[in-house]
Amino acid sequence: MVTVIRIDPASPDRAALQPAADRLRAGGLVAFPTETVYGLGANALEAAAVRRIFEAKGRPATDPLIVHIAQPDALPGLVVDIPDAARILAERFWPGPLTLVLRRSAAVPDEVTAGLATVAVRIPSHPIAHALLELAAIPVAAPSANLFSRPSPTRAKHVVDDLGDRIDVVVDGGSTTLGIESTVIDLTSEAPTILRPGAVTLEAIRRVLPSAVSRTSAAADDRRDGMPSPGLLDTHYSPRTPMTLYEGAGAVDAIVGDARLARNRGQRVGILAADEDRRKLGAAGGVEGGPPVKIVAVGPADEADTVAAHLYAALRELDAADVDLILARAFPARAGLGVAIQDRLRRAAGQRIAT
Repeated sequence: MVTVIRIDPASPDRAALQPAADRLRAGGLVAFPTETVYGLGANALEAAAVRRIFEAKGRPATDPLIVHIAQPDALPGLVVDIPDAARILAERFWPGPLTLVLRRSAAVPDEVTAGLATVAVRIPSHPIAHALLELAAIPVAAPSANLFSRPSPTRAKHVVDDLGDRIDVVVDGGSTTLGIESTVIDLTSEAPTILRPGAVTLEAIRRVLPSAVSRTSAAADDRRDGMPSPGLLDTHYSPRTPMTLYEGAGAVDAIVGDARLARNRGQRVGILAADEDRRKLGAAGGVEGGPPVKIVAVGPADEADTVAAHLYAALRELDAADVDLILARAFPARAGLGVAIQDRLRRAAGQRIAT
């Protein structure tokens, strides 16, 4: 039976955390909060422990993992070269939600990197994650602590719901703060290239690395070799319920119309909305007859931080509501964190997009 250890993120009790650190060192699986989402950790230098992550999640071996470390001085043991760009980014954004892809050393097992010549590394800023890594005193490979391709967990309950007794320990530190995974940037190519948009924006990176670019197409479903970064499948972060993403100026009106049609067919409808959509979306639930509509709002449309923090919990809530379909509105994605939110919503919808 999985052990749940509750820790106050404001003041982590290191003695209470020690059993989780000991379990990591012994080859076990430990879920813990980071500032982004909950991670599922194992000793990154022990191949057998890393394989347990893939087994627990049902994750394909072609999807590489991110290695978490407590201090920058652990980086040289994992990579063969630290370019100037890596030093600049680490100085500016570590600890924090930025993952650097660098050329791996022989110490890193193939299981971590999907057999690639690169490894992804970051230092989390969450107080519990940082304390756990210091106590374990090992690099920890940790993807999100959920069943593969499902919405990432932002609460300990999400981890237990998905993985339960497949893992050894869950460290419950309450809700994560950012709610969107780390930005992944490749520093082994000519120009620093964002492979996965995340909590550190392209604009922020360009302030210290003006040459940075963002990869515009990252679909990797058909790859048989390792993917360059986690989170690149066309369908990812997805609820079990079929979901359609509505983009464009008329998105909310289109959702109202399609929700009415679905209710008239007797279908139960879930809607992912912004706070200000509620009045208009109320019309979708006002049709006489048919099942009710479940509406979950994630915050004001123009407050990307709020939307990101609530996004995955909202998708899980809609899934748990036993609806037949989910209709989700898009959010502004011109720049900043909005780009990452759009990326997650498109993948959650499996590219089923109405415009």
